[in-house]
Amino acid sequence: MAHSLRGRPRRCSAPRRPCPEFHRPTESAMSFNHVPAGKDLPHDFNVIIEIPAQSDPVKYEADKELGLLVVDRFIGTGMRYPVNYGYIPQTLSGDGDPVDVLVITPFPLLAGSIVRSRVLGMLQMTDESGVDAKLVAVPHDKVCPMTANLKSIDDVPEYLKDQIKHFFEQYKALEKGKWVKVEGWAGIDAAHKEITDGAANYKK
Repeated sequence: MAHSLRGRPRRCSAPRRPCPEFHRPTESAMSFNHVPAGKDLPHDFNVIIEIPAQSDPVKYEADKELGLLVVDRFIGTGMRYPVNYGYIPQTLSGDGDPVDVLVITPFPLLAGSIVRSRVLGMLQMTDESGVDAKLVAVPHDKVCPMTANLKSIDDVPEYLKDQIKHFFEQYKALEKGKWVKVEGWAGIDAAHKEITDGAANYKK
């Protein structure tokens, strides 16, 4: 008569795997401050992405010391960033923040990712806090050959430039005391100067 195994604990001959050990991240692993500005400023630089293109209308900002993205605020107008938004590490612009960069890509990038980039130009603008320029860039050609044909701000499609301009003109419209004035586009030379000055300011 066959004995039923139902109810009996099943034995496994496979050796047990050791439990993984979790370690608290070190300061160097956590801090965005340890990410270099790039390989060949102002022509070849890194951008830390804070907000992916077309993501939900939430403004994230990198906490440079914690190495984490924090929610700065929800965008009252419900508008989505038309392109990826981030900054060049180890730079400091005139408003006291790192140099801001808009990165045009065929697909949205992950928040917190780092993309090697080159600049096309710059959107000149001011807000309630003062000058607040935004560089416009694409990934380095070795990273994304699909944008290799974009050499300057003039090569960016007009509809996309209109979307970018409209976004920054309107995204603060429902926030009391805040405003933005877009002053126009600037070329590569002005953008290169913004990067060079930002890197120099960081080292002061």
